[in-house]
Amino acid sequence: MDDELRHPLAYARVERAWSQEELARRIRRAAARHGLRSGTRGSRISKWETGRATPDQDESQPLIAEVFGIDYAAVAHLGWPHWLPGQDKPLPLGPRNAIPALREALMTSLDRRSFLAYTSGALAVLAHQWAVTEPGRFPRPMPHGAADIEMVTWMETSGAELVRLATERREHTHRLLTEHLTTVTGIINEGHYTRPVEKRLHTLAASLSQAIAWQRFDERRHASAGRFWHAALHNAHTAGQRDLGAGILSDLAYQLLWLKDARGAVDILDHAIPRTQHPTARSLLHLRQARALAVLNEGGRCRRALTASEKALETPSYDPPPAWCAWMGMADVAADGGRCLADLGQRRRAHQLMDEGIALLPETRSKTRAVFLTYQAETYLRDGEPEIAARTATRSLDLASRINAPRCVTMVRDLEPDLSAYARTTAVGELLERLRAVG
Repeated sequence: MDDELRHPLAYARVERAWSQEELARRIRRAAARHGLRSGTRGSRISKWETGRATPDQDESQPLIAEVFGIDYAAVAHLGWPHWLPGQDKPLPLGPRNAIPALREALMTSLDRRSFLAYTSGALAVLAHQWAVTEPGRFPRPMPHGAADIEMVTWMETSGAELVRLATERREHTHRLLTEHLTTVTGIINEGHYTRPVEKRLHTLAASLSQAIAWQRFDERRHASAGRFWHAALHNAHTAGQRDLGAGILSDLAYQLLWLKDARGAVDILDHAIPRTQHPTARSLLHLRQARALAVLNEGGRCRRALTASEKALETPSYDPPPAWCAWMGMADVAADGGRCLADLGQRRRAHQLMDEGIALLPETRSKTRAVFLTYQAETYLRDGEPEIAARTATRSLDLASRINAPRCVTMVRDLEPDLSAYARTTAVGELLERLRAVG
């Protein structure tokens, strides 16, 4: 975008081929439809676009929203200028954007307007900015004072429990997570806290946003998931939580891999891995890097990433792993490593590793088990063993249905075209019938 179009109002206006005078005329017409008068002229539009003035929230902004076809709820919820249309690029990092990023993510839950998914190029730029910018260099955005420490502690404790339950209690935690994050956002916005409490609040906001992002991702609401990961990154950065930020970037990379953009995933991880501190966190990022490299058929780099993941996981640390990756273990290295080798054509060793990984998984990780079983079923199909593939996929479907994991059900459903060629095989036919019943 050219310099003169950097303001969202200018971008939205030019996108519609409107001059400043034309936009002003449309605002005056909108006012007239409501029996009001507006003195908006092109000169005032210019002041809004250059930041020399801000349109009044109660008078001008509702008219601007009407002109652009934006529900007024977005005006009140997001604030100027974040509710304007066409903003499909991540906000630049900095404390001033931590709250707007949260508000925009929460706005996607209301389905008030369309949100475009961030492009991989825009995310790579954001990852680079995260990698080279230290949060301490930003000025503190708001005054600080007294804080209700008891309330903050309760928010942290209950938030951590909601995050823990988010996967297997999706139907009960979905709204609770969003409402909890809304409350935390409001507390942050009030600004009445000390610097240590500020860090705790932003860390909590990042953790809650990350959990909601995974729920949206599992529901295939990718634009909304991206907004919540974006908000999580802003708040992790503001809190100075480098490993958490790296983990959030790796989540965005995982989403790109799911959306068939392995190169974009590698670009993001290249920024995140060198600045990841805890060995368990590094292990997870190397493993996700290996997955993307396997898809790109870069066998040498993939194997080096798998080796790095295993070595990092075996590296001792005095500090416990961060909560967002505390689940990471050799089961993940084995099963995901097997998936990588399957993509690279080493099927026998791939099956051995996936068997090992699935066996090592604790019972509490049902969704991961369902994902790994689907990986294995897909590999059996590639091997021309539809009976075993169908039985394995059926185990995955059973788990996914029990814990209400729509993404896992979708993964099994994606096998349907290849399974259909073997519809007369008993196990395949039974699975296809179940998939049709699921709808």
